Amino acid sequence: MSDAPAQRLLLVHAHPDDETIGQGATMAKYAADGRGVTLVTCTAGEMGEILVPGLEHLAADRDDALGEHRRGELDEAMRILGVTDHRFLGGFGHYRDSGMKWHPQGYAIPADDTHDNAFWNADLTAAADLLVEVVREVRPQVLVTYDQFGNYGHPDHIQAHRVAMYAALLAAVPSYRLDLGEPWEISKIYWSAMPETRMRERLRALRAAGNTEAFGGLDPEGPLPMTTPDHLLSAAVDAADHVEQKMDAMRAHRTQIAVDGPFFALSNNLQDRVWGKEFFRIAKGERGDLGPDGLESDLFAGL
Repeated sequence: MSDAPAQRLLLVHAHPDDETIGQGATMAKYAADGRGVTLVTCTAGEMGEILVPGLEHLAADRDDALGEHRRGELDEAMRILGVTDHRFLGGFGHYRDSGMKWHPQGYAIPADDTHDNAFWNADLTAAADLLVEVVREVRPQVLVTYDQFGNYGHPDHIQAHRVAMYAALLAAVPSYRLDLGEPWEISKIYWSAMPETRMRERLRALRAAGNTEAFGGLDPEGPLPMTTPDHLLSAAVDAADHVEQKMDAMRAHRTQIAVDGPFFALSNNLQDRVWGKEFFRIAKGERGDLGPDGLESDLFAGL
């Protein structure tokens, strides 16, 4: 660890592209600042919807080759963001994307059928131990993952939350599985968040521009189960200088994110504001200095 960066961030995500949508700008900013950024992806996203004509044959019910393709997309996205340490939990293919279906009220729920090796079916302790080893190797001060709802209900996001939180606990226990490395306590844990107010503003802007189908046609005045009430937010990392990196990294995930879809449908000025600032809820640790908005501007604040 003598040559490791002094400040180290670990992110735990479910599928390739989740990291870029959620914290791509933060990852690029911290990597550029010389901070350590480690990404652990829990599955290869084998069950994802394919948005590129001509690649439909990669689907799970045909060639079942989407995971390998998305592995390449993730490699390219991380190259764009400047992140050199990215891994799959237990190694590539150890856990499979569980798939999902939509609840009538607009959030994800488990699919009717899942693969035997689906991440949703993983033994919690076995999966956590795989991450404990990473935690004790990397020794991050800050961990970022999803909230208990997986931010929108996807079973793999919920499982990633469970695994990350349990692994953080186990990694710090002085007597636990010393074969996995020297114990390490993560000082601060954050859950990714989409502010309710910002999402409503985004939906209104899209509708004003004539796009009523974006994000599944969500009503900007209706329930938004994937958002976080603004008063629960803890931190906002302003990485507007890296928004183009984030957008380019999103384009790299081309089987999952349509370049003419809602993520790219906003004007450049609004896009910079929407995608260049990323929000978090603190789940463990003490907050550092707060800005005039009452939020931390740096996840390492106070450390």
